[in-house]
Amino acid sequence: MSSPSRNQKELLQLLKLAGNSRCADCGAADPEWASYKLGVFVCLTCSGIHRSLSSRVKSIKMDLWEDDQVEFMKSKGNDRTRAVYEKAVPVYYYRPCEKDCLVLIEQWIWAKYERNEFTGETKYPPISYTRGFYEGMLKKGKDNAQFLKRKFVLSEQEFTLTYYNKENESKGPKAVISIKDINITLQPEKIGHSHGLQITFQDGDHTRNLYVYHESAQEIVTWFNVIRAARYAYLKTAYPTGSDKELVPKITRNYLKEGYMEKTGPSRKEPFKKRWFTLDSQNRKLLYFKGQLDAEELGVIFIGTESKGYSVKECDQMHARGKWKCGVVVGTPRRQYVFMCEQEREQKEWLDALTQVLSRPMSPQDYTSKHGLGMPRTRQQCTAPKCKPFTFWVPAVGG
Repeated sequence: MSSPSRNQKELLQLLKLAGNSRCADCGAADPEWASYKLGVFVCLTCSGIHRSLSSRVKSIKMDLWEDDQVEFMKSKGNDRTRAVYEKAVPVYYYRPCEKDCLVLIEQWIWAKYERNEFTGETKYPPISYTRGFYEGMLKKGKDNAQFLKRKFVLSEQEFTLTYYNKENESKGPKAVISIKDINITLQPEKIGHSHGLQITFQDGDHTRNLYVYHESAQEIVTWFNVIRAARYAYLKTAYPTGSDKELVPKITRNYLKEGYMEKTGPSRKEPFKKRWFTLDSQNRKLLYFKGQLDAEELGVIFIGTESKGYSVKECDQMHARGKWKCGVVVGTPRRQYVFMCEQEREQKEWLDALTQVLSRPMSPQDYTSKHGLGMPRTRQQCTAPKCKPFTFWVPAVGG
């Protein structure tokens, strides 16, 4: 006859083993659930996804366990199960952590245990992200917030991501994006869809964003990893002596901090304007946009180190003239930037994030990036009589 108290004690002892002390799927600390079909210990979030796989899941502390179920958990555990289901994960495939969006964690679990993508067995047809070429339809956002179907084509051989404005390709592509400077991030809250994907790339001296989604969770995560595979192939070509430890963090990156702040101009007499800010810590760039779904930035500020004349500090509220009163001052060799946050929590998060970038030593690539930026810019349009309309850039004042 089973002894509930004894079985629970044995399970709690199993949790103390190094491989079991974190969730088998997202790495969250102190998992309190387990799949007695697979033999893994998981967190609450991942336990819900396992249920959608028809995996038998129980709470370690709240449910009753049979003797044979406990014995099965003893025979498996996270490390042994990973050795089977994660035997051949491609180095570029994104392994999500607990802070990542749900669609990444969900598809990681489905790929491992349902589709058996990483067991090392030969797959036919080959898995999409291993082919070096991928095409399909994604819904792309426009300035008027409409999302329309557009065809995207990824070529690892040419290191390009191409998209077409119409389903008919006869008119040629709308854009051919180099894999060299591309970055992708899952942005469900920002885009307003659980499968929202942001594609960021360099267009000359400027940063451009595309916002897309697909109704299929598997399809959007496939695109995410297809582009990561192409990025990895590019990095291996560009840096042939680089190790995977050095190259994998450079494949794609999440932005350290994003959100709205109010911004004023260099004289601090200009009115404060609400802007969307993105801190790209890897490239040491603080970009600002008119709105969170803008295609192109209004300006960009390089964040160096204190030894190079850069600083970040809390703004004295006595000098705050904006609607928001929690200030951040970013100092550069050229000027002081004053930003205002709506809440103290946001102010602290921005101060912490900017300080984190400020305290990191600059690399040779950072110096190249700094000189490539020049002065912050703002867009202007020629309105002279008989002048054919065109857009040009001037140093930012109010922004």
